[in-house]
Amino acid sequence: MIHPFVSLRYDSFGDPREVLQLVNRAPASLDQDEVLVRMLASPINPSDLIPIRGAYKHRIHLPAIPGYEGVGVVEEVGSPNHVSLLGRRVLPLRGEGTWQAYVTTKAQYAIPVPDSVDDETASQMYINPVTTWVICSDELKLTHEDVLLVNACGSAIGRLFAQFARLIGFKLIAIVRNSAHAEELHSLGAWQVLDSSQGSIRDRVMEITSGVGATAGIDSIGGADAEDLMNCIRPGGTVLSIGLLSGISIDWMNVNRQLPSINVKPYWLKRWMQEASHAQWHSTFEHLFHLLMNNQIKIQQARGRFELDEYHAAISAAEQRGQKGKVLLLPSMSNDRRV
Repeated sequence: MIHPFVSLRYDSFGDPREVLQLVNRAPASLDQDEVLVRMLASPINPSDLIPIRGAYKHRIHLPAIPGYEGVGVVEEVGSPNHVSLLGRRVLPLRGEGTWQAYVTTKAQYAIPVPDSVDDETASQMYINPVTTWVICSDELKLTHEDVLLVNACGSAIGRLFAQFARLIGFKLIAIVRNSAHAEELHSLGAWQVLDSSQGSIRDRVMEITSGVGATAGIDSIGGADAEDLMNCIRPGGTVLSIGLLSGISIDWMNVNRQLPSINVKPYWLKRWMQEASHAQWHSTFEHLFHLLMNNQIKIQQARGRFELDEYHAAISAAEQRGQKGKVLLLPSMSNDRRV
C-alpha cells in the first residue's frame, strides 16, 4: 500500500516515465480560503504530458506536480465559512496538480459535482469541456453561418467540438488520420470528416466550402499539420493552437508573415480563467453539467484505471494511439476495479 499522502512529481523535463517520481508530501496547513481534497480520480491528458516533456519550459516552475483536472472529496476546510463543502465531491481546480492523493485549492475554485454524475465522468469535466465550450461560445462566437475546421478530431476534445457543433449549429469539418472515427463523428454532429491520409486537405476543404475556406480552425498538433490547417482558412479567419501533439512548435513570426490575412494565435484556457469572474467560473460548470445530465453532451468512458504507483503503465496506456477513452489515475483503488 502506498503512502496516504503520495504525489507524483518531476524535477526535470523528459519522458514522463523517466522523470516522474513518487514522493511523500504531507499537505501544509490550510489558509482560511482553502480546502483539502482527497482525490478519487484524475485523467491523463495530452496537456498533462506535453509540459513534462519540456514543450513549455518557460511556463513551468520545477519541481512540479502534474495533473490539471480530477475529482475528489473535501476532507478539511480552512474556515467555518466553507464547512458546507465538507464531505462534498468537488473538482479541485486552479490549485495544486491533481496527480496526488490530496490536493489543496481555494474554496472558491472547488466546483461541486452533482450527485447523479459518476466520479470518472466528473474527473473529465474541466480541460476538454470548458476549453471547447469557451472557444465556441466566447472566443470564436460561432453561429450557424460558420465553418470550423478541427484537426486530430478523433480525440476526446474533437468529439466535444462535434457535439457543440450540433448544439450551437455551426458546421464542423473534422480532420482525422484515418476513417475509423468517421461514423461516430458524423453521429455526434460533424458536418464533414476528412481523412488526412487520403490527399490534400486544402483541396477538399475548398471544394466543400465552394472555394471560400473555413471560418476558423483549431490545431492540436503543430508542425506540418498546423500549416495544412492554416492554409484552409478564409481571409479574416482565425486559427487557435490548443495543443502540440507532434511536439513541433509553431513559428509564430513566420506564420504571421506568410499568412497575414488570418489571425493565428495560441489559446490558453488559463487566460480565460484569469479573466473570468467568480460567477462566470461557476456558471460555466453549471451549464456544462446541465448539458451532461440532459444527455446533450456525453463524455467517453474511461478505458484504463491505475493507482499512482502504476504510473509507468498508466502513461504507456494513455499514449497508445487509436484508443477511445481516457486513462485514469485513482489514488485509492481496490484490485477488483482494475481493467
